[in-house]
Formats: sequence, C-alpha cells, structure tokens
Amino acid sequence: MKKGFLTVLLSVLAGGLTAYGVVKANEKNLSPVRVTGENGNVEYRTVNLADSDYPDFTYAAETAVQTVVYVEVTVQQQARSRGYDLEELFGFPFGFGFGDGYGQQPQSREAKGSGSGVIIRPDGYIVTNNHVVSGATKISVTLNDNRQFDATVVGTDPATDVAIIKIDADNLPALPLGDSDQLRLGEWVLAIGSPLGQQLRSTITAGIVSAKGRSMPDGSGEFKIESFIQTDAAVNPGNSGGALVNKRGELVGINTAIVSQTGSYTGYSFAVPVNIVKRVAADLIDFGSVKRAVLGITMQPIDKKIQEELKLNSLNGVYIVEVSKGSAAEEAGLKQGDVIIAIDGQRVTDGASVQEKVNNYHPGDKAVITYIRDGKELTTDVTFHAAGTQTGETDVDGSVAFYGARLKALSADELKAMGLRSGVKIVSVGQGKMAEAGATSGSIILYVNDEPVSKPEDVIAKAKKAQRGIYIEGVDANGKSFYFGFGK
Repeated sequence: MKKGFLTVLLSVLAGGLTAYGVVKANEKNLSPVRVTGENGNVEYRTVNLADSDYPDFTYAAETAVQTVVYVEVTVQQQARSRGYDLEELFGFPFGFGFGDGYGQQPQSREAKGSGSGVIIRPDGYIVTNNHVVSGATKISVTLNDNRQFDATVVGTDPATDVAIIKIDADNLPALPLGDSDQLRLGEWVLAIGSPLGQQLRSTITAGIVSAKGRSMPDGSGEFKIESFIQTDAAVNPGNSGGALVNKRGELVGINTAIVSQTGSYTGYSFAVPVNIVKRVAADLIDFGSVKRAVLGITMQPIDKKIQEELKLNSLNGVYIVEVSKGSAAEEAGLKQGDVIIAIDGQRVTDGASVQEKVNNYHPGDKAVITYIRDGKELTTDVTFHAAGTQTGETDVDGSVAFYGARLKALSADELKAMGLRSGVKIVSVGQGKMAEAGATSGSIILYVNDEPVSKPEDVIAKAKKAQRGIYIEGVDANGKSFYFGFGK
C-alpha cells in the first residue's frame, strides 16, 4: 500500500514538475525555431510566439517624446529685387530657384526651414541631420514642454548626414542610446519628430525594421557612408533628425530620408544607425570634426561570376578592385583580387557594411582583416590611416597632415638611436602629393627646400613660403638617403 502510494506520489510530482517547466517556458514566451543559415548550416533562433504579446509602445513613446525637439532654421537666400515673386503668389516654401529675371539684381533675404532633433546629453547636446542645419544663420530649438532656445552648431558630418547642435540648458531629458547592430528584421520601432512643421510637432508613428544596411547612391559623387535602417514607419519632411526608437525606449537611429516620387511618405523611410551616430557625435563634441579612418581600397560586391572564378562558398564579402598606394590596406599586405569577409571577426556582406565597420575606428586604430586569397582564408593586421584632411590639421594621435601624409616629431631617444640632430617622421603616406612623389612610411624628413626641420610645423612653414616646388631630403627607415619634389 505504501509502495503504491509512493509510486503515485512520484508520478504526480514528475507530472507537476513537467507542467511547471512548460509554464515557465511559456512565461518566457520564447520558442526555438530551426532555420537554415549561411552555407547551409542549421541554426536555432528564439522567437516570441505568445498570442498575448502585442506591441505596447506606451513606455517607449511617453519617454522618448520628451527628448525629441523641433528645430527651426533661418537661411539666407538670393531673391529678385523686383518682378513677380512665385513664392508669394503660390506659397512655395524655401524659395525654389526660378532665376533672377532679365535686368534684375539679386538681393539676399531670409527663408525658414525646419526639422527635428534628439537630446542625447542632459547638458544640451542635440543630434540632428546635417541637411537640417546646413547653411543656417540662426537655429531655434523648441522642447516638448514648449520652452524655446537658440542653438549653436557644434559640428557637422556631411558623409553621414549627422550634426550636433547645443542649447544652453541643463537637466534635460536625454534619450538612452541603444545598439543598432542588435536590431532584427521585423522588430517594431517608433519614429518621432515634427513632420510638415510646427503644427504636427511630436508626432509618433510605428513600423517594423524592413531592412538593414541599405545604401542609396545619389549620384552626386560626394563621399557618403550609407548603411541605413529601412522601416515602414511613416516619415515626412520635417521628421529629418528625429528619433527612431525601439520598444525599450532606446535610440536606434536618426530618421534621415524617404524615397518618394511625390516628396511625401510612400511606405519607405530610412534612418542612420545609432552605432554610426555614437561615433560621429563623440568626435563632433570632442573635436568639432570627425576623425575618420580609411582602409584605402576600391571594392565591389561579389557577383556570381566572381564567386565562380574564385570558387567562393557564398556571395558575402567584397572584392578588392584596387589598393591605393601608401594606404593602410597596402601596408597590411592586401592586394587586388582579395575578398574581404570580416573585420575584427564581424562578417561583412557588401560595401555598405565595410564602410560602416571602418567608420567605427579612428586613425591609428588597429583591426584584424579576414580575407580570402587563392581559395584560402587568411588574416592580417591593419592600422587605419586618416581620411584626407587639410595640410596642418592635427589628428587625435598627434600627427599632422601634410599633402596626404601624416607627420610627427622625433623624440630625443629616436634621434639618438638614429644619430640625428633633428628630423620629422613620416608616420603614414596616405593618398596625395607625398605618396605620388614617392614618400614612404617610416622615413625621416631632414630638409625642406634646403632648410633643416625638427617638427611638423617646420615642414609646413617651409613648404608654405616656397615660391614654386617643394623639395624634400631625408633618410629612409634603413638610413639610406632620399630626395624628391612636387609642385604646390
């Protein structure tokens, strides 16, 4: 009798524990789903399949809306001194370029524009789009609580269309920054901004992440870093610079663009990922400009032809078409025909993802490049160079730009070891007149136009006062003398 009772009791306990486990699993609302991943590998991903888990945006919306601001800008435009004004007749905003008319002298006048912004620090730093504040002579910011402030531009970055402005205020609500790399396709997001002007200020719309890593070449020829988050959250003119927010109320992107034949929302909107914004904003606040790293390659996507010729397992990665002379890529040993598949262990699928990854580094930072050559997967260490900057500009590592190269003064120990009294080291050649003239990294400049130099400023000063060409003498890393020249 006791034995039977014990058996029943154990059975009940086992059944209860099983039921408890099912209940706990359901409480987590996570179910494993079997999928076929890259190269046919089987993967398991968790997905929330609970019927009760409808998106609730109340927390995210009520929190984030406090941090999104209305930005009004004033710009100067050329206007006609007399004749018909089509803007006044038909109400066209911003004054479309209709021309000055026969015999009429243009005159300057003010025009208004607007956009949105997001408070990212309690002491008044606001992120917005470069195209919102570009050319502005006055910027006015209206907070969600209707307080108004004049703003100043801290810095802008046309390559990512990101700008930082600042207002004189403290203890402001700031939006936490999320991780855009963790966004999943189909994840719910909110777009918050001021579409179509002041009357629709603090509008909130919802959508899902439709795609990641989108690129939209505009044909202007300008350098762009584009790896947009595409969503179907409704965004219209005026939303530019506003917030893209996840369900946790974290900033995951800055709404930037729409694709439309009418100029209004037609189902697609694009945001700059917050992981790009973090990097750009930090540089703009600290330095006033972006200290951008470059790899120094021309690349193209992997197509079926390249895949077959190189016997690649997939179409992911980028094919190196050309390696720039004196670039970080050349110094790392990369060659034309190599296929880059990862940077610091993070897979890259196309040119946009390569640009996005490289944009996370500063000049002088190191990374491991994984690439395929002759059917073998290899790695190499790369030290990123600085993007082309103006001669005389100082980088974060203390080096000074000089016709594409980066220069540094030699320390006393370095001078003693090389048996030199003075000299300036070429840290990197980069791309420009120095590289074209034959300069090599690690070489030491001793004379510029027959005058000795001991620091980068000396090199720049001697070159600046040259009437025609710039003649440079020095020794290479092996102590062998060199000389070359180039025109100003």
